[in-house]
Amino acid sequence: MQGSALTVRVLGATAAILLAAACGSATTPTANPTPGAATNAPVASSGGVLGVGTTPLGQVLVDAKGMTVYLLTADTPGHSSCSAQCLQYWPLVPAPSGSSVQPVKGIGAVLGQTKASNGAAMLTAGGWPLYTFVNDRGPGFVTGEGVKTFGGTWYAVSPAGSAITAPGAGAPPASGTSTTGGVRGGNGY
Repeated sequence: MQGSALTVRVLGATAAILLAAACGSATTPTANPTPGAATNAPVASSGGVLGVGTTPLGQVLVDAKGMTVYLLTADTPGHSSCSAQCLQYWPLVPAPSGSSVQPVKGIGAVLGQTKASNGAAMLTAGGWPLYTFVNDRGPGFVTGEGVKTFGGTWYAVSPAGSAITAPGAGAPPASGTSTTGGVRGGNGY
C-alpha cells in the first residue's frame, strides 16, 4: 500500500508539472500594455525585407524584425545624408542581396536601394532611404517620430512611402513619442 501511495504522489506531481508547463507555453496573443507599443503584429513580408505594422501613428513600414522604419527629411530621394555618427543611432535598413528589390504585399511604395555614407546597401521606399531607431524598444514603438537631429526631422514611413506627420485616423495618441524635436536623453537623444 505504501508503494502505491508513493506512485500516486509521483504521478500527481508529474501531471501538475506538465499542466503548468503547458499553460506557461501558450502562444495566445495578449494586449500589449506598454505605451507606444504596437497594437498588433506586423504583416510578414515576402523575403523578410519590409512589412506593415500598426502603431499609435497608424499603419507604418516595419523592418524584418517588426521595428518601425523612419525617413530623414535631410535626405533626398536616392541619397542618404546620414553620417557614420548618425548611423549609430539610426541604423539603416539593409537592402536584400541582389540588384533589385521585389514588391511586398501591402506596400504601395516602390522599393529600391541606395548606398549609405559607409557604402552599405540600404533599402528605399518611394526613393527615401530607410532607417530604424535605437531607442525604439521593440516592434510598434515610434519614439523617433518627430525627432529633429542630423540636419532634419525623422518621421515614420507610411506603406505609400511618405512621411507620417500626424497620427492615422482612429489611431490612439502616440504616447512616448516626441513631436517637439530637440535633444532627448543621453548620447544626443
